[in-house]
Amino acid sequence: MDVWVSCAPFAAVPNQTMHDIVRLRIDVFVVEQQCPYPELDGRDADPDTVHWWVTDADHIVATCRMLAGDVGGEHILGRVATHPSVRGGLTATKLVDAALDSVSGPVTIGAQAPLESWYARFGFVRCGPDYLEDGIPHLPMRLER
Repeated sequence: MDVWVSCAPFAAVPNQTMHDIVRLRIDVFVVEQQCPYPELDGRDADPDTVHWWVTDADHIVATCRMLAGDVGGEHILGRVATHPSVRGGLTATKLVDAALDSVSGPVTIGAQAPLESWYARFGFVRCGPDYLEDGIPHLPMRLER
């Protein structure tokens, strides 16, 4: 299957694309994981936020965003969501690789605990204790670059 990885800051993301990105995130994080939380957190439109998405033919099948961190040069990878139809393949790996290759400096993530070993493949390491976020176990991870 051919996939295309794209990225853009919020102001340059086409309206339909942004709609499809948010819909995928809601489908995964709110509906599938049964976690009602405010998906639209105000960070999507930050000028320094870059949205990433993977398209296969006509549909967005994976997405993430890269935020500027509070500490100089740090970035925050977040909202990594993959459609169930492409999980277990390389789609999410290609997405995260592309996002990580676009930045220099350290990258942090609040990873869902079951995905610790998956993020470790990229070089992320645990940097603190587990915590609950919206009832789901998470852990802080950091990638030094």
